[in-house]
Amino acid sequence: MNHLPSSTPAEPARSPSGIRIPLCAALGALALGLTACTSGTTPATTAGTQQQQQSTTAVRQGGSIVIGAEQEPDCADWLGTCGGSIWGTYIMETPTIPQVFTVRRKGSDWVPAASDLMAGEPTITTGAQPRITYKLNPKAVWSDGQPITSADLKYTALQVRDGKNIFDKTGYTEIASVGTPDPRTAVVTLKHPYGSWKTLFSGEYGVLPSHLLQGRDRNAVMKNGYTFSGGPWKIQSWNRGTSVTLVPNDRYWGAKPKLDKVTFQFTTDTAAAFQAFRTGQLDALYPSPQLDVIDQIKQGLPGTALQTDAQTGNLEALWLNDSRFPFDSVDVRRALAYAIDRKAIVQRLYGPLGVTKPNQSFNSPLVSRYAGTDFSQYSLDQAKVDQLMQGAGWARGSDGIWAKDGRRARFTIVSLAGNKRRELTEQVLQAQLRTAGFDLRIQNTTAANLFGKVAPNGDFDLGLWTLVDSFPEPSLDATFSTPAIPSAANGQTGINFIRARVPGLDPLLQQVANGTDDSARRSASLRADKLLAEYVPSIPISAVPNVLLWNKRIGGPIAINPVEGPWWNLADWGLVK
Repeated sequence: MNHLPSSTPAEPARSPSGIRIPLCAALGALALGLTACTSGTTPATTAGTQQQQQSTTAVRQGGSIVIGAEQEPDCADWLGTCGGSIWGTYIMETPTIPQVFTVRRKGSDWVPAASDLMAGEPTITTGAQPRITYKLNPKAVWSDGQPITSADLKYTALQVRDGKNIFDKTGYTEIASVGTPDPRTAVVTLKHPYGSWKTLFSGEYGVLPSHLLQGRDRNAVMKNGYTFSGGPWKIQSWNRGTSVTLVPNDRYWGAKPKLDKVTFQFTTDTAAAFQAFRTGQLDALYPSPQLDVIDQIKQGLPGTALQTDAQTGNLEALWLNDSRFPFDSVDVRRALAYAIDRKAIVQRLYGPLGVTKPNQSFNSPLVSRYAGTDFSQYSLDQAKVDQLMQGAGWARGSDGIWAKDGRRARFTIVSLAGNKRRELTEQVLQAQLRTAGFDLRIQNTTAANLFGKVAPNGDFDLGLWTLVDSFPEPSLDATFSTPAIPSAANGQTGINFIRARVPGLDPLLQQVANGTDDSARRSASLRADKLLAEYVPSIPISAVPNVLLWNKRIGGPIAINPVEGPWWNLADWGLVK
């Protein structure tokens, strides 16, 4: 499944060995002289080793920390269309909402692992209508002491499957029924085989309390924060525009948090965030790797540890509205792909962090085994731009801009106002496209407007944003299949905002989503990648490097989880003794 972040950090391309790359190694190679690379732990060669070393750091019980959050979520109703912000998942959903499967590292890969909500690994039958059996941990309770039951799974499943204004129904529409033979057992019967069945009650949505929400307006109860929890933390307060504060859930059946309180302070201005970090007002940052972030790091951050993640699920792309002029023409879309020097953009933005090549698939590094390299055919080539545009009946006017039937190749790009990385990308694109004969205008907006109105309604020509894979399963059906186009028929759900309708693509994406034979799924995914490169419904740019910084008064097994973010194990964090 996919999340739509606004200015969230994203992921770098996988390194050759699939390891986590220390940031100081990447930048130090450029002789930047980072004093910030003084870490309290020995640099590790693998993520697993690094986590093990950091987990030996002794921490004390009690105390509080303040973490900088560069985006405030629009709402805390994780099922609703307003709940698509990945930062909301990081700071509120993951700490409070129980999930059937979490994502943990196994060897060099991140894989689904049954959580402590479960009494054991869920099982699935074969056949035309597979049945999934979930056995719940008898110790699992909500923060009010009520047990987490099979009724909670049923409530959540039907809310997603049958509800209106749901952010993404992928997978849940495959559910035929949910049986609750006893309070600790749920049996989900699927309409068809579904290869990504482990995403259910995991990744995006988790499990919600039916005894508190059944018969009530879920969105009204949850949107401004909620008092219940089935995780190690609960939300103490959400002061809109200022902060979210978490405190321990004393009814949690697992390991209790070490800290007494964690406050996420909204600091959307990068310079202000780093100043607060330097002066000790903020204890940790997870900044989007914009140019000023690198500049701040180069200036030196004594007493700071840093980490980057090379195997995560975020992918930045140019999203073309295929239903609007001029991108309703496949020739124009192909011409645009040849008009853009993606490699130059990536090197300029992320070169200092060791990322120098564009992504050649819409599958992120988290699911790279399902990804082809078909977009590698598109690199800067003016001759091919001319060939495609002239072949489609376009001619360049006296001002150098392509025109056809009295209409010029003019279009507007929309992204997030105030995001310097995106603004630089737009400026580079504007210059590149002007040379190639396209007139690009820039008109940015807020995250709430972009992802709440503009993109779902298709009121844009060209967009620049990042999709986040929220589970280690291929999920391009959520982005490119025709049933995922928001419409009145599907209750305005789905995130195929670009209105892509690629001939022959839907059956392949369904095979990837529904298939149970992994080799067949991978084959279908590679064929889907070829179609996407042939019809160019949009253009992948790059996986974006993540950067995590924390001051050395904090200890614990600190490491970025590519799905659940850097705060996935916040209960294990503490103040160093």
